[in-house]
Amino acid sequence: MSLNPSKVAPEPEPEREAGQGPGSEAQGPGPEIESGPPAGPGPEPEPPSAEGQDWEPERGRKPGPSAEPSPGPEAPPPPPASRSENLRAPRPRCHTNCLEAPLSRAFQRLGRKVGAHPWIFLLLPLALTAVLGTGLMYLPRDGEEDLEEQYTPIGSPAKAERRFVQTHFTANDSLIFSISRKSTEVPYASVLVVSNTETLLEPDILEEISKVDDAVQALTVTQDNGTQIPYSEVCTKNQGSCVPPNPLLFAWKRNKGLNLRTITFPIYSLAGQIVSLANILGGTVLGESMGPSQLLLQAKAMRLQYYLETGEGEENERSKAWMIHFLMKVGSLEESLALKKIQVVYFSSLSRQLEFEATSMTVVPLFHLAYLLIILFAIVSCYRCDCVRNKMWVAVFGVISTALAVVSGFGLMLYVGVPFVLIVANSPFLILGVGVDDMFIMISAWQKTSLTDSISERMSDVYSKVAVSITITTVTNVLAFYTGIMTSFRSVQYFCIYTGTTLLFCYFYSITCFGACMALDGKREGVCLRWLKKPETPNQECSSLKKSCCLPGSSLQDECEADIHPMNLFFRDYFGPFLTSTKAKICVVLLYASYIITSLYGCFRVEEGLDLRNLASDDSYITPYFNVEEEHFSTYGPRVMVIITEALDYWDKDARQKLEKCLADFENSEYVDENLTEFWLREYVKYMENLRQDINDKTAFLSNIPTFLMDFPLFAYDINITSSQEIVCSRAFVQTMGISSSTSRKLMLLQFRDMAEKCEVPLMVYNSAFIYFDQFSAIVENTVRNVIVASAAMFIVSLLLIPHPLCSLWVTFAIASVIVGVTGFMAFWNVNLDSISMINLVICIGFSFDFSAHISYAFVSSSEPSGNRKAIEALYLLGYPVLQSAVSTIIGVCVLSAAKAYIFRTFFKIMFLVMVFGAAHGLIFIPVFLTFF
Repeated sequence: MSLNPSKVAPEPEPEREAGQGPGSEAQGPGPEIESGPPAGPGPEPEPPSAEGQDWEPERGRKPGPSAEPSPGPEAPPPPPASRSENLRAPRPRCHTNCLEAPLSRAFQRLGRKVGAHPWIFLLLPLALTAVLGTGLMYLPRDGEEDLEEQYTPIGSPAKAERRFVQTHFTANDSLIFSISRKSTEVPYASVLVVSNTETLLEPDILEEISKVDDAVQALTVTQDNGTQIPYSEVCTKNQGSCVPPNPLLFAWKRNKGLNLRTITFPIYSLAGQIVSLANILGGTVLGESMGPSQLLLQAKAMRLQYYLETGEGEENERSKAWMIHFLMKVGSLEESLALKKIQVVYFSSLSRQLEFEATSMTVVPLFHLAYLLIILFAIVSCYRCDCVRNKMWVAVFGVISTALAVVSGFGLMLYVGVPFVLIVANSPFLILGVGVDDMFIMISAWQKTSLTDSISERMSDVYSKVAVSITITTVTNVLAFYTGIMTSFRSVQYFCIYTGTTLLFCYFYSITCFGACMALDGKREGVCLRWLKKPETPNQECSSLKKSCCLPGSSLQDECEADIHPMNLFFRDYFGPFLTSTKAKICVVLLYASYIITSLYGCFRVEEGLDLRNLASDDSYITPYFNVEEEHFSTYGPRVMVIITEALDYWDKDARQKLEKCLADFENSEYVDENLTEFWLREYVKYMENLRQDINDKTAFLSNIPTFLMDFPLFAYDINITSSQEIVCSRAFVQTMGISSSTSRKLMLLQFRDMAEKCEVPLMVYNSAFIYFDQFSAIVENTVRNVIVASAAMFIVSLLLIPHPLCSLWVTFAIASVIVGVTGFMAFWNVNLDSISMINLVICIGFSFDFSAHISYAFVSSSEPSGNRKAIEALYLLGYPVLQSAVSTIIGVCVLSAAKAYIFRTFFKIMFLVMVFGAAHGLIFIPVFLTFF
């Protein structure tokens, strides 16, 4: 949004020389005096002296057409000052701007050139768009988007931990497969089975589950070349056989006489082998304690996990092909198998990627609808019942100009190789709402120029008044976006680069392409006016046809008369006086207190991190899968590696005690089930005791390890021992629990890393899920840093470009207040603080600046004698543009509320909050608060 107190102010009366009349005291830098003589007939005034260069005639006048008085009590106007007195008037005080005056002069010259040569400034941007638009051919069509790369923090600790695990521990699982020992996610297909009865531990229900398992394992992919890929060729294997998707179901299928009433949970001894049931049975009801476990009375759900081969090239492609086939077929299993007693939901490691990419297609129709709504809004906002002043088609071209900016900006970014990620698809909706604001500002300024002036003079006047304002708000918005490049999330970086660059193109096209369109329409105004003024007969001034081209019941508008929009009069005559009444002020103060208290309360309730299920659309099969998992499988989390990162004398009793103490600290954590810890050293101590070997003897300790690993081959993956019998590093495993929420995951991760750091033995914790858990701690840090940097940039810009330091303080206040409000109300609208909402909080800063800076500047620049009168004048000058900007932006993003994907709905929700709270500060809170000081 681009605002300037001068942009909607009425023109000086044509018969009065600049500087004469009441309220002509200097108020601001106002280089507008250089734009030419006042409109209208009469002798041309003398050029002002050097002392009058910072003088602004418009702002000194009372609001209203023909300088009609403002409402409310009014002091008698002072006698008109002589021209010599005006020229000797002192400069305005408190000027901190060093750029506005030279910029205004430069834009004044540019406006004159645009008015003189409109076709050049129209066709050159169109040619530039045609050239840059060819970059859209690089728009990814079928390319996969790496979710980990885009939505997890750059340089997160978990990524360094993963590199350590991959370097020091073998990944060869050709003989024995263990998912907890993998450093990265293994391709898999998952089926969750939920019983329609209280428990699925019944033979008839297990029979139906067996049918599902058999059907999945029977799936075979036939490729285009005729090659068939059965599950048995892509599954992970233990000693040549596919790993069972569920060990309990596998045991029951082999022995259907298995006593289902003696199963213990979470540890079950199956044929002499200890099996953990923690993550494969859900919705459990437990009975009496039996050692480290309890008797399993009921289980509502069961997980069938089909792990697939990992490798390079062809192996990955075969596994991927089978997973895609699985997703196509498994949805119909419930019907084809006539399942009566169970319900089936499904997922795969590929699902998140596929569904995320599919959501981009759902927003394309909304994009077309958004442009249609904005065009309609532009037409309604700029329509006049006066064929001369009507700007309906100019407004349409203004929307087209914004579309050209999107094409140019996106094309340029694709040319230079900036990746296009799905979140960037939100950008055109935002740019659409923001880009048309400049159009409204320029049209408003144009309609206050004189029809009798030449096109060059009118364009010069428009540019001198509004181009600096447009520049200020463009700089602030672009700076707000470019500060987002500092974030640790690549998706946010790319969004900010695309949006910031495209906003620059919007600005460039507004002062060239759209300005040229206005100039060409100005020529139409002249032709139309001459036709209206030409009498049909000597005794007939205007035919009925010509009269119908103007506002019914009124005469033709005088070409020298200022065009005051009715909404400006509403803010001056009704809204302003009401807001500045004593009762209204009390209500506003109470309203703000309620707003800030509610917002602060909400800030402490905001969840952190991006729930990965939200990357898919609402009607995706992913949603019911995660709902079932959250309901029945939320008790236990991932198994976490506790890694001894350096060589340690494990045979030394003191070293073992230090290690055991640290491991006991993990087991005593509220996030760990102490009965499910797995550590090779504990088993090795028992093994040595059974052999009656001295565990404290180095030679005995090292010499018996090979035989120990033969008896317990799985532990071979946990010990990195060199050929010289030095144990470089090793690891244990702890089972997490109670971490279903993002807050508990963050606290668990921070607690584990803190315990590892405090341990006397060098430790590291890792699980592949930590890659995503790291966002929970990084998101707050990134958001706070970006907000502080962007706010500081806004403060500096306001000091340089706005001529009153007090404005900078109110801008800072508004930015902080709006950010607190948006963050707090996110919690009440079920929006998490994640990489998507972080983008919008950065956007808050730019819009908070726009809504507040110029309102406060108009107030402090007013020559009115009282605070109430100053506030009324500020609202008269800027109330409608603030409202117009907020509404246009809301319209631009409102269509996203109908999107089926969280990523787009969240963008709408936060942008709606930003616009509502920003406009409330600009139109209600700040005008009232300013009257108190």
